[in-house]
Amino acid sequence: MRIVGYEHQGRVHVAARDGSSLIPLGPVETFWEDPYAAAAAATTVADRVDPSTVDLVPPVKPGARILCVGLNYSEHVREGPYDIPEYPTIFGRWTPSLTVGGTPVIVPVDEDGLDWEAELLVAVGKPIHLVDSEQAHGAVFGYAAFNDITARRAQKLTSQWTLGKNADNSGPMSDLATSDEIGDLAGRKVVARVNGEVMQEATTDQMIFDVGQILSYISRTLTLLPGDLIATGTPSGVGYARTPPRLLQPGDVVEVEVEGIGSVSTPVHRAG
Repeated sequence: MRIVGYEHQGRVHVAARDGSSLIPLGPVETFWEDPYAAAAAATTVADRVDPSTVDLVPPVKPGARILCVGLNYSEHVREGPYDIPEYPTIFGRWTPSLTVGGTPVIVPVDEDGLDWEAELLVAVGKPIHLVDSEQAHGAVFGYAAFNDITARRAQKLTSQWTLGKNADNSGPMSDLATSDEIGDLAGRKVVARVNGEVMQEATTDQMIFDVGQILSYISRTLTLLPGDLIATGTPSGVGYARTPPRLLQPGDVVEVEVEGIGSVSTPVHRAG
């Protein structure tokens, strides 16, 4: 099942894609109280929504935590250059930075361009607190393709990455694919393309810390809740590490795809 969000009467609602229509599953806050039950109820809902009549948005509740993992592929660590981390490197995004495919991202005025980061995004479906890796993995509701678009100048001005990771519309995500549909994650290709040219290509089994390990590690400090999102890191091939560096410019289109899960395409525009 593929899960999307849409705006209706000033509120965000969640729906399941059903061919060329959407099956409404309720307001986003209600959906994430028990996403498994809400998704299961889709077969009994008679109403349909034409996606061309609504604005699609991420199916993410306003209070969700978006935690991102840096330095989770060995080749990307080396192109930094950094040392292989002993623990997952965690930083935060805010929900207003998230968007869906087709929404333009603007190059901030102080940046020479923007950088792409193809990633697998994980949506939590059950509370996760002090559990092992296997239990944590079992609490995943779904997955999406995610582009952790980065304003590198802002990111690197200080030791804290927050500003560079929260530019407007810089977190495009695909539809959520439910975990029961996806099954085993091993060997899924993670690809970034700029204007059709492949810039990044790796597989999920190349991650230093797998999904279960990441969730278990986080759960030792904070309880993850249904609707929280975890971006699991990007492979090598980012723009700033190239010789010469290459960054996204107005007129470019960047696409991120995770094999069997989804893809998201983002046009790049100029400020103003």
